[in-house]
Amino acid sequence: MSAIKTDPNIKDLCSKLAEHSAIDPKLYEKYHVKRGLRNSDGTGVVAGITNICNVHGYILNEGEVEPIPGQLIYRGYDVSDLVANVEAEDRFGYEETAFLLLFGHLPNKTELEEFTTYISTHRELPNGFIEDMILKAPSKNIMNKLARSVLALYSYDDDCEAKGIENEMRTAVSLIAKLPVVMAAAYQVKKRVFDNESLIMHPIRPEENTAQCILSLLRNDRQYTKDEAQMLDRLLMLQAEHGGGNNSTFTTRVLTSSGTDPYSTYSSAICSLKGPRHGGANLQVINMLDNFKANIKNWEDEGEVADYMRKVIRKEANDGSGLIYGMGHAVYTISDPRAVILKKKAFELAKGKEIEAEFRLLETIERLTPEIFLEEKGSAKTMCANVDMYSGLVYRMLGIPSDLFTPLFAIARMAGWSAHRMEEVLTSSRIIRPAYKAIAKEKAYIKLSERE
Repeated sequence: MSAIKTDPNIKDLCSKLAEHSAIDPKLYEKYHVKRGLRNSDGTGVVAGITNICNVHGYILNEGEVEPIPGQLIYRGYDVSDLVANVEAEDRFGYEETAFLLLFGHLPNKTELEEFTTYISTHRELPNGFIEDMILKAPSKNIMNKLARSVLALYSYDDDCEAKGIENEMRTAVSLIAKLPVVMAAAYQVKKRVFDNESLIMHPIRPEENTAQCILSLLRNDRQYTKDEAQMLDRLLMLQAEHGGGNNSTFTTRVLTSSGTDPYSTYSSAICSLKGPRHGGANLQVINMLDNFKANIKNWEDEGEVADYMRKVIRKEANDGSGLIYGMGHAVYTISDPRAVILKKKAFELAKGKEIEAEFRLLETIERLTPEIFLEEKGSAKTMCANVDMYSGLVYRMLGIPSDLFTPLFAIARMAGWSAHRMEEVLTSSRIIRPAYKAIAKEKAYIKLSERE
């Protein structure tokens, strides 16, 4: 192994690997293979049934996809209604949302208070955990540390392999409570080791809910306003769940179907969410926005913004991908309800502040993207902003560092992953195993002495 590791010919070996791994795209059509578990029209292959969530962005009208305003339904409740009612009562909603997803019904006042208290009083990590798992093995990427820490918590759980839905629920709620603490500790250690900054760790305040706890642990002075905490709370609500077909939730289903333990399952879901095609997309939007800011003199000049967007789409600017990050979604067509809610709330909080100009620039990019894509690519596909278009800038407005954009997504999504794992445990008895068409031809064995 060491010889291969240091062999200067490794590049040649890998080029041969690419040659032997190449697959003609036409074969997917020949064998009717649905790449990425997608149908030819871009819709997802139906691989399961769920009571948890419905992501609705189009209807099939006589076999054709017909765009509609997007809806996100948690256990039968439209997320827009959940957010609107929480705001009308001027309170926090993430714990209520997590309860709804986990237990299948909206909690009454007593149930919500007990659930919120349970989460807040179970944030403490096991004795020695921070020292052994975080301080001694710092990571530049907080998502990797989250995944490793979840996997490590298995070793601190005396009932880690216990079967039964009660143990599943205990584990799930424990992780929902602890992930913010793991994230904050991992970030502080990362700052000290890799950024040469001070390491500051605060004690947990059991009276704080999830959104308050996150801001409290991240800020040196522990100070935050009610508006700031509620803005973060709304974002957690919107990112708590998104159906069984998204990559990390499907990962949760696949791992669960194998019979493995919950810690292994949730660690794998975190690893999936880390990918830039999934949860890491909000950081790409922020990087794109910074690039636009640096290269556009007048952010209010739509013509100048449009000209630069054309360069981006032609792969002449930004990262050369030709993509406008934050635009488009696998299901939503006319609108992503999460983006609609988040955008409205964010503009309210940003009004009159310096960051308002950045939100307006993003809004201009959102509005111009469809027509410029039509002009440059000839594509008239209905396209809307997704939640990533504004979530990163909301985090920035709250003073949250970019290192934590995707980890915060994972903290929110633990509720949805947990609900899907328990539904899989309760309703399915088969391991998920899709088929792959093998196209390699049989070959006669060549003796070592005869190989070139």
